Amino acid sequence: MMSDALKVYPAKPEKVYFYATCLVDLFFPDAGLAGVQLLEREGIEVIFPQNQTCCGQPAYSSGYNDQAREVILPQLELFPEDYPIVVPSGSCGGMMRKHYPELFAGTPQQARAEAIAARTWELTDFLLQVCQIKLEDQGQPVKVAMHTSCSARREMGVAEVGPKLLGQLAQVELVEQARPAECCGFGGTFAVRHPEISAAMVQDKAQALLDAGAEQFVTTDCGCMMNIAGYAEKQGLPLKGQHIVSFLWDRLQAKDGGAA
Repeated sequence: MMSDALKVYPAKPEKVYFYATCLVDLFFPDAGLAGVQLLEREGIEVIFPQNQTCCGQPAYSSGYNDQAREVILPQLELFPEDYPIVVPSGSCGGMMRKHYPELFAGTPQQARAEAIAARTWELTDFLLQVCQIKLEDQGQPVKVAMHTSCSARREMGVAEVGPKLLGQLAQVELVEQARPAECCGFGGTFAVRHPEISAAMVQDKAQALLDAGAEQFVTTDCGCMMNIAGYAEKQGLPLKGQHIVSFLWDRLQAKDGGAA
């Protein structure tokens, strides 16, 4: 596996596997479509394994390692060729890259789990560092705040990626929230098991985004987006959320002909 201290990025490939995640599949398919379109815009053929399901994180983060392995085993068969695996989620990407090798250490699947972990990349990181994507903003002026999920920040090391991509957009003003590294309170099953704590955390996060002057926020993870935007909608707050790749694609539509 690659060193956590130094990422060794691959050369720009002809093909990638796209692992969409459960939340994208069930709630935010526009983020998956935008991710595919951005990769195709860079001349990359995107392979979408039709049998993909869950990465196993809910079971793993709840302490059910055996059940997590049961969920993950079919996923290990999805990527037979040596192409990068691109994931529009720091959370699911972190599960695959960091925890698959731990879960399958000492098992017959260890080598395959390690190989998949080494090929797993968070989507925005891949677009910036591997594709070296260039963005030309066609949208109207807007003030945006960036929320990077805990896993994207700490496990995938992409906290600086989103701001760099947004910095390419001439009409987008990136505003800085107080305590940007602070959790939104979602944490997958944490929000279900500790609802009062989670509610207090998302209240603080939404207020910090509003206090920064953001008209909307973008994030690398649909779980965070669902939590923060859902809270804002329920409270009647003027704060909308969007996955960053959907936001980027929207900003390019006028020039590139719009989303398919």
